[in-house]
Order: sequence, then structure tokens, then C-alpha cells
Amino acid sequence: MFNLNIQTHMDFVGQHKAEMYSRCIITLFGVVGLIWGAIIQQFSQTVYTLGAGFVLASLLTIPPWPMFRKNPLQWQKPRPEPSQASSSGTVSDEGKQKKKK
Repeated sequence: MFNLNIQTHMDFVGQHKAEMYSRCIITLFGVVGLIWGAIIQQFSQTVYTLGAGFVLASLLTIPPWPMFRKNPLQWQKPRPEPSQASSSGTVSDEGKQKKKK
């Protein structure tokens, strides 16, 4: 009935970008939260600020947004399987030579 074509993958370059964004966001919120918590003398504000940074980083980096899927992998085409020489389970000489290479 409904055809939702939701992409669930992220390429390697996108994974690297997402990890870097996540680290930067959490670090920034951690430093700002630590400074703000020290100014107002409330450690709970530091924890809340860091938690907000974690939620923001999660929303921006966990879903496979299109900006993380710009470099798809180019997969090789599968090789055709070698044919069996006989039904007794032996492999043809041609197949043995290919395996040696």
C-alpha cells in the first residue's frame, strides 16, 4: 500500500563526517556547560547542557541524512561460478588453475 523508500545506509566518508560532527558538538556543549555551571555554581546545569548536546548530536548524526550518503561504494560485479566437470563433485582442471592464482 505505502512504499516508503527509506535509506538505511551511510557511506564511509559520511560515517567519518558524522563522527567528527558528533565529537565537536558534544565537546562544545561540554565546555560551554562546564563554564556555565562554574559561573552559576550549579553542576546540574553542566550535566543538562551536556545532555542537550548529546541529544542534538544524536539527532544530527545517527539518521543517515543525504549529506552522509554522497559517496556510495562502487561494488564489483559478481564473478560467474565455474561449471562442474562431473556430478561426482570433482572440479575441472580449469577451476583448479584459477584457484591457484
